[in-house]
Amino acid sequence: MAKGGLRINPIESTERLYVRVARRIADLVARGEVNPGDKLPSERDLAEMLQVSRPTVREAMIALEVSGLIEIRTGSGIYVLERHANPVLADGGMGPFEILEMRMLLEPEAAALAAKRISDAQLEALGQVLADMQRSEMTPDVEQHDRRFHTLIARATENGAIEATVDWLWQLRAGAQLNQAFHQRILEEGIYPVLGQHTEIFEAIKARDSQNARQAMRRHLGESISAAALFGNRDG
Repeated sequence: MAKGGLRINPIESTERLYVRVARRIADLVARGEVNPGDKLPSERDLAEMLQVSRPTVREAMIALEVSGLIEIRTGSGIYVLERHANPVLADGGMGPFEILEMRMLLEPEAAALAAKRISDAQLEALGQVLADMQRSEMTPDVEQHDRRFHTLIARATENGAIEATVDWLWQLRAGAQLNQAFHQRILEEGIYPVLGQHTEIFEAIKARDSQNARQAMRRHLGESISAAALFGNRDG
């Protein structure tokens, strides 16, 4: 039994998982099992009750916040705002953690291949992007340079399938409302791309060191996933 006595049964459906979680919470609110002003169980408790991962719960909470049904208060918790809100819970496509997991599978190998194949002109361009990131560090502008950095590495693989897939993943991140809201909250919390990690990737590629390029990219994306999973500390 969760805190406050609220019990939520596990879910069964073929709909995308974060949408199912969001819909289950919205139904509880609509039925009056939780009321405006009530604090929902923590993400950890919700994940246990619904038998899903905490990143899935986080994606669902962002979807509900975008819909105006809940408010996420950093360091305090998740609160119901409006019983009669009309949440937009259609399957909006892949969530932010799905995209990050796919990037983790693909981009370390792309970095290793780029270290072997990158041209001098591409290496110079990558260094310029890194300099642009340094000038815009800890500001929202760094996001556009971050995207250029990763897509240029994909282009340097000289593999059109890799380049197209990496570019598509960034388009997904920028396009869906859920992903936009998720990454906007991360920026609002002061979590920006880490320049040092990108420098390590660049130096490994510059040295034509495939192994270190792969490891540097894997560390970078692993820390990005960890930061996204922990931001906000909403289990207050």
